[in-house]
Amino acid sequence: MDVKEAVAKAKTYVAEAFAGESLRDLGLEEIRFEEESDAWLITLGFSRSWDAPKIVTNRLGRDLDLNRTYKTLRIADPDGRLLALDDRVPLMADG
Repeated sequence: MDVKEAVAKAKTYVAEAFAGESLRDLGLEEIRFEEESDAWLITLGFSRSWDAPKIVTNRLGRDLDLNRTYKTLRIADPDGRLLALDDRVPLMADG
């Protein structure tokens, strides 16, 4: 499968897994392909209706929305199966 297919599958999996939670602003954050496991790691971010904006700047000077949820999905390349869905916690600033 190509990268576009992997991202589309990841978005579908998240939308279905969190159905009824009023997801908004679902977007792609990171993509990585792991040769050794023959799997795509796709990180998506989204907000839910109960999230309130709270911005913090990380060590790299990037603003992070602490109430945005990030999930990394591991998707098998040969057949598009979802292998795992994990929290992706952003690195926080010191202090």
